[in-house]
Amino acid sequence: PHGFGMALTVDQVASDALGLPSASRAELVEKLLASLAGQTNPTVERLHLNEVRRRREATRSGPSTFVDGDEALRLARTALGQ
Repeated sequence: PHGFGMALTVDQVASDALGLPSASRAELVEKLLASLAGQTNPTVERLHLNEVRRRREATRSGPSTFVDGDEALRLARTALGQ
């Protein structure tokens, strides 16, 4: 629900994304990781995607433990070495 022509900040996008259902968030993570594929080691990239898929399936098949958005971003930045 952001106006056209407005530059979205990472925080705004993250806030919107965190409001999505868990399966949609997992799909978004897959797309973001795929967009970084050219910037990362292919082996590491494949491992990340496999982990995302594993977690998505675990979420669909039963109870899961979730982390809040700030923790998720911290973990993602750590995983990407930033």
